[in-house]
Amino acid sequence: MARSVGIKDVARVAGVSVGTVSNVINRPDTVGPDTRARVLSAIERLGYVRSESARQLRAGRSRIMGLLVLDMGNPFFVEVARGAERAAREAGLGVMVCNSAQSPGEEAEYLALFAEQRVRGVLLTPADATGRNIEAFRRHDIPFVLVDRVAEGTTECSVSVDDVAGGTLAVRHLLDAGHRSIAYVSGPPGFNQVRDRRTGALAALAGAGLGPDALRELPTERLDVAAGRDAGARLLGLSDRPTAVFCANDLLALGVLQSLFAAGVSVPGDLALVGYDDIEFAAAAAVPLTSVRQPAATMGALAAGLLLEETGTSDVPHEHRRVVLQPELVVRRSSLAAR
Repeated sequence: MARSVGIKDVARVAGVSVGTVSNVINRPDTVGPDTRARVLSAIERLGYVRSESARQLRAGRSRIMGLLVLDMGNPFFVEVARGAERAAREAGLGVMVCNSAQSPGEEAEYLALFAEQRVRGVLLTPADATGRNIEAFRRHDIPFVLVDRVAEGTTECSVSVDDVAGGTLAVRHLLDAGHRSIAYVSGPPGFNQVRDRRTGALAALAGAGLGPDALRELPTERLDVAAGRDAGARLLGLSDRPTAVFCANDLLALGVLQSLFAAGVSVPGDLALVGYDDIEFAAAAAVPLTSVRQPAATMGALAAGLLLEETGTSDVPHEHRRVVLQPELVVRRSSLAAR
């Protein structure tokens, strides 16, 4: 294996000291033009690339922000990452994006990697419902901001959407269309988002004078299209099938739609369908999907901004706070047939 080119090699070829090479890289104005040109020529000829990790160890500050999300296969989190990356880049930082795949074990491994790499800070959508991974990560004294989840204490910031309000919007829309028996295709019960959206759905039912038995819950182990297809198959097997379905995210809703379409069930004629997140595919579905929109890119940008404040990258004085954004119902054809 070829040896990597170091700063000493550049100094030898250019005929200068290591300190002079360092000045050309970090403080070029302090070096005369002829010497600077000689060093730059040597750098180009040798293909020298400075060690960013070594520079960070000397400075004690990383130029990398970690982002750990539940599922990079979900376009919602792609938008979150896009917003975070834009804000970080404007501050001269990069983003290391990692995917826990909704697994607490993988989440723990990536948090350990962030600590090992001494990242500037972390944006985190937790997969571990117990909170043990977060508690273990606190020991490293690396700031983090929760994304798509409300911070329960006062020791960190969070940026989220009011999921109770979102669940209420979705089910109130179905109630206004005349539905009185509604299924909720949820996800892993440990996820706060899943529970909050259910709470909102029940609040909408209560407001219409209906009890919790008007909501038939179909839990899933994951929040993806395959889990939605499975839930759709279970829905089709119910003898007292509800007339409307609210799904905890759009990927579940698209999976349910696939199952219903394959079985010849009309959406919205036989079953109305509402998703959550309003990902790009929602509007492009075979039956355009009504969905509760979350401002995903804004969430990522705001979370990155809070982390930049906390780590001193921004000139704005920092104080921990919880930012809660409001969702918006986007009505499309999947829920428009009245009963």
